[in-house]
Amino acid sequence: MSLRMTSALFKFQRAGGLPFLTIIHCSFFFDLFHSLPVTLSPLVLTCLVQIASVRRSLFNNAERAKFLSQLVTGVKHILENPQSLSDPNSYHEFCRLLARLKSNYQLGELVKVETYPETIALIAKFTVTSLQMWQFAPNSVHYLLSLWQRMVASVPYVKASEPHLLDAYTPEVTRAYITSRLDSVSQVMREGLEDPMDDMGMVQQQLDQLSTIGRCEYEKTCALLVQLLDQSAQAYREAGNQGAAALDLAILEGQLSWLVYIIGAAIGGRASFSTADDHDAMDGELVCRVLQLMQLRDSRLPLGSCSGEKLELALLSFFEQFRKIYVGDQVPKTSKVYRRLSEVLGLSDDSMVLSVFVRKIITNLKYWSYSDAIVSKTLQLLSDLSVGYSSVRKLVKLEEVQFMLSNHTSEHFPFLGHNSGNRSPCPTTSSAAGTAGGGRERGMDMRCRSTFYTSLGRLLMVELGEDEERFIQFMRPLTAAFEAVGAALANADSPLFNADEAKKMLIGLARDLRGLVFAFNTKTSYMMLFEWIYPAYFPILHRALELWYHDPSVSTPVLKLVAELVQNRSQRLHFDVSSPNGILLFRETSRTMVLYGTCILTLGQVPKDQVYKLKLKGIAICFSMLKSALCGGYVNLGVFSLYGDSALDDALGIFVKLLLSIPQSDLLDYPKLSQAYYVLLECLAQDHMHFLSNLEPSVFLYILSSVSEGLTALDTMVCTGCCATLDHIVSFLFRRLSKGSSKGPPEPCLRVLELHPEILQQMLSTILNIIMFEDCRNQWSMSRPLLGLILLNEEYFGQLRQSLVSSQPVDKQATMSQWFDSLMDGIERNLLTKNRDRFTQNLSVFRRDINDSLKGPTSLEMMT
Repeated sequence: MSLRMTSALFKFQRAGGLPFLTIIHCSFFFDLFHSLPVTLSPLVLTCLVQIASVRRSLFNNAERAKFLSQLVTGVKHILENPQSLSDPNSYHEFCRLLARLKSNYQLGELVKVETYPETIALIAKFTVTSLQMWQFAPNSVHYLLSLWQRMVASVPYVKASEPHLLDAYTPEVTRAYITSRLDSVSQVMREGLEDPMDDMGMVQQQLDQLSTIGRCEYEKTCALLVQLLDQSAQAYREAGNQGAAALDLAILEGQLSWLVYIIGAAIGGRASFSTADDHDAMDGELVCRVLQLMQLRDSRLPLGSCSGEKLELALLSFFEQFRKIYVGDQVPKTSKVYRRLSEVLGLSDDSMVLSVFVRKIITNLKYWSYSDAIVSKTLQLLSDLSVGYSSVRKLVKLEEVQFMLSNHTSEHFPFLGHNSGNRSPCPTTSSAAGTAGGGRERGMDMRCRSTFYTSLGRLLMVELGEDEERFIQFMRPLTAAFEAVGAALANADSPLFNADEAKKMLIGLARDLRGLVFAFNTKTSYMMLFEWIYPAYFPILHRALELWYHDPSVSTPVLKLVAELVQNRSQRLHFDVSSPNGILLFRETSRTMVLYGTCILTLGQVPKDQVYKLKLKGIAICFSMLKSALCGGYVNLGVFSLYGDSALDDALGIFVKLLLSIPQSDLLDYPKLSQAYYVLLECLAQDHMHFLSNLEPSVFLYILSSVSEGLTALDTMVCTGCCATLDHIVSFLFRRLSKGSSKGPPEPCLRVLELHPEILQQMLSTILNIIMFEDCRNQWSMSRPLLGLILLNEEYFGQLRQSLVSSQPVDKQATMSQWFDSLMDGIERNLLTKNRDRFTQNLSVFRRDINDSLKGPTSLEMMT
């Protein structure tokens, strides 16, 4: 049911019309469902879904109870004859209807319905049957699980005396889900069916729902999981020892994968449920068994048994859930989870568990370097561990972490080698590694390197302080890599130069350093890194851009490294008064931009489907780099012109050239480019309006036109940035024009606007139209430039006002005119903060009056 129809019915009822239940008859639609042909049944159920979604405020308490009773009774009758749901569309819509029962009504209301006990039993039976038929309409399972999840989550808040019966039926649903997923593995493997686990987005959504459902009668959930995991793990151990067939082993690994994922979800459900010590003890039983399974898996890796990628991913998912719930300051040291871990595995506290985590991380990075998914998930786990305030301090005390900080080389972590795509320590998977890794030498594994070094950087910083010797020791592998790249590039003109080898080394190095720079967010650590890289290694980066500007696989990591270096994270770029480092850093940024920009402009025509990858992406990074340098606050930009240094002018000049090489339509077609450009433009308009005002007329027109287009962008950040930019420009123009004649010739921008007044007039019209007639999500931002536009175009604003007033029906024209008078009531002819704030308040009232009054065709005519 549409919002308009619902609103109309609501007003009709409140005005003294018929009771709501006489307008909508649920029983009528249920009768239609049983009477109409199967082909029309889905449409009837769709109507029922909409009816069940009618908001609660349309009913009084008695009506709501009666209406809900009709819905529940109708659902019960359908479930008593489930053959009518054999059509997939009908089945799907009915699942949606079931979900609506709880999303719109409280469990306390449902249990009071007379037919609730019979209905909940039928729903449970229907859910169990649906879960067992896992191949049929898998997308509908979400709605069924959503119903049970919402009902279980409501149990602690039910005050009704009637029993909810969930403790009787929820364990059946949990068991059905678990056993059906395990049974599916054999069918998938033997019959070549589509594997549900290939769609991890859907699986994760279901697991999130199951995490709440399983917490109801948690004892039964844990007992089932313990039993199934013990059976499967024992069978897996025996199959490995006896050299079972690969298919049988794969089936067991698939079943174990499901069990580990489900156990992880069950543990993760603790946060959303009332906790108890006995639940923690049950979690401890599950955790012990998963860790024992992991030990069994890892013990076979040195023997070349690297099968079961999905099981490894399940183990990583389990670790992530365990980390969220049981690792950190908020977990009491007396938790029964650790008590059980201590009894079974000798892990008495979270530091010992963290040691297990890190050993698993090191093992995965050593033996699974050819698996993109495992390397990525493993490094994400390491990253998450390195973020926690308490966990990172416990981590650095572990021998395993100190090993990583001292040995971050390809010898110990094969994915760091530039030939890692073809290297696998597992003899039985060498061919698979070659296939899977062939396309990843310069791809995903390189991106993971940034994550790895960000984590190492955080760990290093915990105890680094001002210990430069330790920093130099940590940087030795990177120093050797930079020296090797520099030596290779020095012989770039030699016939013996191996370009591909040099590219791979450079890409990996740039990504490593970018991750490290990201992590070094303190002044002391950043200065160590800056003094290490400058001036020794910047020429190598520039030489690389000169050689391979046309290859984005090389230029993008290098540009991103420089962009990260100039990012003033946590005010780390805070140089001493006597330090020239801020100026030196800006000079290198300017050289990087000019070198890359000059080269990229020589590319010529680029195919449309490759223009972003080959050209626009690099330009967007340059825009972000320049914005960070200009707004970082660590360099006095005025000194460049004062002392005749062209670094700033060169950077701004190449910005203009790069901008003019981009068709204006592309600025909004590519989100990352548009965000980088408009944020930079806002910075320029705020602090460098003198530069913008003296641009060539064609360039200034291009920029104004891009701002005008950005005002109507769907991206709120772009739209808001354009409002701020326009406000700075309009304020500058108003100040200049208010002063009258000034020394020297007027800025070119004033001449441009004299010749093309329609530009600002169009933007005035656009903003006013958005505020009056559209869903304006950033009204405050829109209001700031609007006042300046009105003051600069008072005559045009009067004409626009007259046009809007005259477009109204005669009886509304006086009211509309009064609203415009109120908009400018008390507004003076200046742009002082007090005057702006008053205008913003007036505009809020103006918009509210417009929205309350303008309806239907009249507003459409005015918008036109």
